[in-house]
Amino acid sequence: MSSAPSSSERQQQLSLWAAQQLQRESLELSPIASDAGFRRYFRFESPSQWLAVDAPPQTEDSRQFVALARYLGENRVNTPKILAVDETQGFLLVEDFGDELLHRHLNLKTAPQLYRQTFKSLLGLQACPDQPSLIPRYDRALLRRELEIFNEWFVGNLLGYALNTSEQIMLDALYKTLEDAALEQPQTLVHRDFHSRNLIIRADGSLGVIDFQGALWGGCTYDLVSLLRDCYISWPAELVTGLALEYREAAINAKVLDESIDEARYLRWFDWIGLQRHIKVLGIFARLHLRDGKPNYLKDLPLVIHYTLSVAQSYPQLEEFTDWFRTQLLPAIEQQPWYGGYVTAGKNE
Repeated sequence: MSSAPSSSERQQQLSLWAAQQLQRESLELSPIASDAGFRRYFRFESPSQWLAVDAPPQTEDSRQFVALARYLGENRVNTPKILAVDETQGFLLVEDFGDELLHRHLNLKTAPQLYRQTFKSLLGLQACPDQPSLIPRYDRALLRRELEIFNEWFVGNLLGYALNTSEQIMLDALYKTLEDAALEQPQTLVHRDFHSRNLIIRADGSLGVIDFQGALWGGCTYDLVSLLRDCYISWPAELVTGLALEYREAAINAKVLDESIDEARYLRWFDWIGLQRHIKVLGIFARLHLRDGKPNYLKDLPLVIHYTLSVAQSYPQLEEFTDWFRTQLLPAIEQQPWYGGYVTAGKNE
């Protein structure tokens, strides 16, 4: 059995394939920043119109990516065009939106207006019609599988903490509560990683949306909390709440949310689906470090821990989890070399 090609061999194969698609003799690929998955991105000219993408078929579903890109484009969501794809090899040529990540432009002065601009893109996503054959359901089973990443990778593998039976029962009850809150919401298209590093300010001032291949049909507040309680930048609580309620009004006006859903209910959905996301992310960032050799995500764990505790302690129903996290996990967390305390609001790194 032949061994899998090395990353340099894959890059060479991608270069040859891309040159053929563009009818050129050769291309010199230069890697650019990758994401949390296994895809790699390359430029080969400046200014750049296209990116060459290595999406290994063992881990990445290029067919789903292409189908979603077509679906989003048909529904006027500003996503990159695809020039060519080889699903068997896992090679693509996609439109280059540039490097002006929204993340780089956010500060306390600019954030309110820039987030209001992102609301237009999010409303467009949520207005997309359901296509069950294309978009998987964000159902209870998937929500639970995501939450249990926390048990295995953050609690067990990163902290070395063994859950006892009563702790497992407590977490099971919490997870059911969070699943119920996610499933009782109106269900819409969920980008699933709608945050400042996946939104790009294009040369014409429009906002481009990338990294959408994990899209699901799920709770309507999921992407909003991904945006406003971003794992890579934090804001004062009053700003987050104010923007969340602004989006609620915009969603009602755009007919993607029923006006009968009052502010208190919407904010509870927003908080609890955010808690589900952040508990999951604690596990994912630990796994990225331990399994995938990506230690850079460790520096983002303190902010996610802050989100987890600040939301949980705001609800009496979640008091048992909050107390357990503080008394049992926090002492172990504080011993970790990556932990430097809570991140202060408004910090952008």
